Amino acid sequence: MKCQVSPRLLLLPVLAALALLGLRVQRFAEEPVTTAPLLPGPDRDAVDPRHRPVAAFQWHGAPDSRGNVTVKPAPTRHPLQPPYPYPYRFLLNEPHKCRERTPFLVLLVVTEPGDMAGRNIIRQTWGNESSVPGVAILRLFLLGVHPVFGQELRAVLEEESLLYHDLLQQDFLDTYNNLTLKTLMGMEWVSKHCPNASYVMKADRDVFLNLGYLVRRFLVPPKKNFMTGYIYRNTGPLRSKAYKWYVPPEVYPNTTYPPYCGGPGYVFSGDLAGKIYAVAQTLPVINMEDSFVGICLHALGVSVTGSPWGVFNMYRLKYEKCRFSRLVMVHHYQPQDLLKVWPHFQKANVTCQS
Repeated sequence: MKCQVSPRLLLLPVLAALALLGLRVQRFAEEPVTTAPLLPGPDRDAVDPRHRPVAAFQWHGAPDSRGNVTVKPAPTRHPLQPPYPYPYRFLLNEPHKCRERTPFLVLLVVTEPGDMAGRNIIRQTWGNESSVPGVAILRLFLLGVHPVFGQELRAVLEEESLLYHDLLQQDFLDTYNNLTLKTLMGMEWVSKHCPNASYVMKADRDVFLNLGYLVRRFLVPPKKNFMTGYIYRNTGPLRSKAYKWYVPPEVYPNTTYPPYCGGPGYVFSGDLAGKIYAVAQTLPVINMEDSFVGICLHALGVSVTGSPWGVFNMYRLKYEKCRFSRLVMVHHYQPQDLLKVWPHFQKANVTCQS
């Protein structure tokens, strides 16, 4: 069935281009430039050096507890530390999604406000709620407010929300250092509006996902206090301002992180959403989203669960149907790449050895 496209939506390419330009300018002003040398090869450590091994995790003193407070942070808050806890408002919400059904899997996809084209491709590919026969999947996109063109994009996003009913947006700025706020928004939504979901999958937009293999291989029968993905152990914060992953001691004083799942894609049992959201109200939030989730799990006394090597791939692999059919996630697949490989991946006439 074809949907009539509003004239406002036709303006999106222009707005997106302007938004991208504005975001580049804003990031140039706010984020340090990565000038440190990178290691060769496809390993993600070469791209994101914060995952290089260091000493085993240990706490250096207990973090200050701020409790479940909803007031503005103190003026001494470091600029890289996202304001939290804070009474962020939902500008776009879908509070009734789980009233008539309880999804087996809630899919939370991190996206930018102006990326309507990317969202449409994800809706047609791995984000299709009917992609796994017999499994109830609920898809939601997570976004903040564009730091330059927030007001201009508002009407476009409202129309997209009315058309697809799958956008969640709160009134924080959509920046790299606020990715933690996006994930916490998703945790908040699940805990308040869909607490009975069996599982939640958090995924970035630039991944290839095989939800069918994920469900069959890892999620049956349902579990509690469960999280898995590509696990990083014995890593620590980067203290050099040369990296965009810079985390100063004022934001995170410890020299190591507890074990955590890589941010491009990880899955956890539905009960953990409320627990992570609750404990996040008592911990100083840091600007590294995946590391902070690991900190929350440590505070809860919950361990990450290992997955077979390579099932969650943190670097790009050349597409091969049989190989991808035995993987959950492959990083660095942009939505445009999905248009090239997804039709072939869906074909049933390709036989793979089990």
